[in-house]
Amino acid sequence: MRFLASTLLLAAAASAADKGRSGLKQAVYKDPKASVDDRVADLLARMTIEEKASQLLQGDVRNWMNEKTNALNRTGLEWSTRYRGSAFYVGVPVANEWLVKHIKAAQDYIQKETELGIPAFVQTEGLHGLLVHNATIFNSPIGLGCSWNPSLVEDMAVAIAKEARALGINQLFSPVADLARELRHGRVEEMYSEDGLLAGEFAHAYVKGAQSAGVSAMVKHFAAFGAAEQGLNTGPVHGGERELRTIYLPPYRRAIIDGGVYSIMTAYHSYDGIPAVSDPHLLTDILRGEWGYEYFTMTDAGASDRLCVDFKMCASDPIDKDAIVNYILPAGGDMEMGGGSYSFERIPELVSSGKIEQNLVDTAVARVLRAKFELGLFENPFPALPPKEANKVINAPEHVALAKKLDEESIVLLENHNSILPLSKKASIAVIGPMAHGFMNYGDYVIVNSSTRGVTPLGGIKALSQGKVTYAKGCERWSNSQDGFSEAVAAAEGADVAIVIVGTWSRDQNELWQGLNATTGEHVDVNNLDLVGAQEPLVRAIIATGKPTVVVFSSGKPVTAPWISKNAAALVQQFYPSEQGGAALASVLFGEANPSGRLSVSFPRSVGDLPVYYNHWNSGRDASPDAGVAYENGTLVFGHQYVLGDPRPLYEFGYGLSYSAFEYSDVAVDKATVEARDTVTVTVTVKNVSNRDGQEVVQVYVKDLIASVVVPKIQLRGFQKVHLRAGESKQVSIKVKMQDLGVWDARMRYVVEPGDFMFLVGASSNDFRGNVTVSVKQAK
Repeated sequence: MRFLASTLLLAAAASAADKGRSGLKQAVYKDPKASVDDRVADLLARMTIEEKASQLLQGDVRNWMNEKTNALNRTGLEWSTRYRGSAFYVGVPVANEWLVKHIKAAQDYIQKETELGIPAFVQTEGLHGLLVHNATIFNSPIGLGCSWNPSLVEDMAVAIAKEARALGINQLFSPVADLARELRHGRVEEMYSEDGLLAGEFAHAYVKGAQSAGVSAMVKHFAAFGAAEQGLNTGPVHGGERELRTIYLPPYRRAIIDGGVYSIMTAYHSYDGIPAVSDPHLLTDILRGEWGYEYFTMTDAGASDRLCVDFKMCASDPIDKDAIVNYILPAGGDMEMGGGSYSFERIPELVSSGKIEQNLVDTAVARVLRAKFELGLFENPFPALPPKEANKVINAPEHVALAKKLDEESIVLLENHNSILPLSKKASIAVIGPMAHGFMNYGDYVIVNSSTRGVTPLGGIKALSQGKVTYAKGCERWSNSQDGFSEAVAAAEGADVAIVIVGTWSRDQNELWQGLNATTGEHVDVNNLDLVGAQEPLVRAIIATGKPTVVVFSSGKPVTAPWISKNAAALVQQFYPSEQGGAALASVLFGEANPSGRLSVSFPRSVGDLPVYYNHWNSGRDASPDAGVAYENGTLVFGHQYVLGDPRPLYEFGYGLSYSAFEYSDVAVDKATVEARDTVTVTVTVKNVSNRDGQEVVQVYVKDLIASVVVPKIQLRGFQKVHLRAGESKQVSIKVKMQDLGVWDARMRYVVEPGDFMFLVGASSNDFRGNVTVSVKQAK
C-alpha cells in the first residue's frame, strides 16, 4: 500500500509558499497520465495552509443558493469556496433544475476563477434512493438485507449513482455497514442485518455498484454504531476489543477495503469510552496501520461538537474549537462535516502558532485529494446531463422495475396456516388498516412529500385483483381510537378474505426533524416493539369475524405480536417498501412472485428478550431453555429462563417461508482436513419438491467446536440464493476461507486454531439439513 505522509512529500508541501504558482498548465497534478501519488504530491506542494484547511471542511449549496427564489449569491459562493471548499451538501428539497444550476455554478467557479481549480465533492444521501425529487425510491436497507441478493443491491447502487451523476452529484452518504443488534434503536431500518457477513456483502455490493458508475460511496458509521445503550440514538456502545474485531469490524472492512471505497463517515457514539470521531486506535492503528486505507474519513453532521457538548472532553460554552481539532486530526480524522461549529476553520492559526503539526494537516489533505483524483473529478468535475436527458435517467423505467423486483425478493412470508396464500385473484377482498392506503410508508432519508407518490398496498391489490376489493382504514396509526372498527369489521364480513396492513412509520427528511409523530427513524427510538395504539386491537377484531385474515407488517423493524403469529391465517413482513411496494406486495399475495425473502434480523417475542441475535457468544441462551408462559386466558405456567417468557426468538435469523418446498441432501466438503490457508468448498444438493418454481436461500454456518476463548455459538460463513424450477435439483457450492474462521486469542492475536469446525447447512440459523466436520491441522 502507498502512504503519502512520507518525508519527501511533507517537505515539498512545507515549501509551497516559497515556490509560487508558476507553470500551472504544465503542472503534474493536471496531467491525467501521471500517477496519483505524483499528482497529489505536486498539488499539495502548491497549496497554502488556508487552501488546505478549506479542503478539510464541508460547505452547503445554501451558502449561495436562495431556497425560495433560486437566486445565486456570488459573494456566498466565493466565501464558501474559499473557506469550505472541499465539498458541499445538496440534499435540499428544491427543484432538481435549481440544484443543477448551482452545482454547475460552483464547479465552474472553482475551475475558472480559483488558481488551483480543485473540484468539490457534491454530496447527498443515497441510502435507498437519491435524496432529490422524483428519484427512484427503493425499499429500506433492512428490507434489502432480507433479499439475500447482494447482486440486486449492486444494481440498485448503479441506478442511484446514474441518477446522481445526471444532476452533477458525485458522492453519496451510503452504505450503512452498522449492525442491527439493538432493535429499539430508531435507525434499525437503515441497516442491512444483525450479521456481519450478510451486512458486509450488501455494503460491499453498494460500494462496487456506485463507484463503478463514477460516484463515490461513503461507508458509515465507523464503527459499531448500531448497538447503542438503551437503543438511544448516539448513545454509548459497550464492548471490548475482541467484540469490536469479531462482530463489528468485519462488515466495514468488507465494504471499505475489499470494496475500495473512497470515503468513510465516522460515528456519533463512543465505544468503550472513546468517541469514534477521535479514536486513534480505530482511525489510525486499525484503519490505516492494519488495513492500509488510503482515502479520507469525515465526521457526521455536528459530531465534532459532541466532544465538548456531550462527551464533556472540552469546554462547551463557547465550544473549544482548538481542543476539537487537536482531538480529531491527530487521531486520524480528516474532514469535518457541517452542522456544528466548523472547528477545522481554526487549522491555519493552530499551525502558525505551533499548536498542531503541519504534517497532520498535509496527511489529511492528501487523503482527500487522492480520492478526488481516483474518482476522476479533475478530468470531469461536472458530469450532469442536459435537463431532457437527465429527466430520462431520474426514475427511469428500468430503475422502477428494479425497485419492484428488489421489493418482491425482500418480502418475508412468516406464517401461512393451511396454505391460505397465495390468494385467488377472483376472491372478494377487504383491504384494511392504516398502512394500506393514503400515504406511502417509506423509511427515513426520502425527500419531502415522498409519501404522496408510489403504489400503496390497496393500489397494488386492486391492480391485480379480478374480484371485488373494498377498503376501510379501521384506525389511525397514531391513535387509540376504535371509531373506525365497525366499518372495517363490516368490510371483512362482506369479503372472502381480509388483508390487514399495520406496522411502524417514519418520516421524510424534512418532517423527521419537525417533531411530528413517528415510531422509527433517526433519533426516533422505542422501548416497546408492540404495535402502537389501536392497531393490534384492529387485527384482533378482524380475526374475530371468522374470515381468513392475512396480516402484513409494514415496518422498519421487527414487531412483537405473538398472538397475531398464532391466530392470523397468514403473516407477511414487508419492511419499508419501495415506490412499487404495493405492486410488489400484491405480486406475492396473489402468487405472481413466490416469496423468497429471509429474515436479516431475528424477531423477539417481547422487547424484554433483547438482544436476540442468533450469533450470541457461547454460554448465552440454551437451545431449550426452561421457559414459562402467560396465556391469554390468564393461566400462568412458570419457568426460569424466563419465568413467564422465552428467550429464544419467535422468528430466527435466516427464516422465511416459500410457496415451494425444498429438500436438502448430500452435504459434503471437498476436503475434510485442511490448513489455515485453505479454502473449503461446501456442496449440497437442493431439490424443489413442489409444483411451483421458487428460490431458496442456502445458508452455511460454522461452529468452532473447541476454541481457546469464548466465540459466537455459530456464525454465518456463506450463502447463495438459488432459483429452482418445480421438481428441479441443483448442486450448490459455497466457498469458505478457513482464514475467516480465526479468533482473536487471549493476547489479541488473530489465529486460526487447530481443531474441528462443524459446517452446518440449512434454511435458517435454526433449521439445519445437514452438517460435516472439517479439521484444521496443527501448523508445523
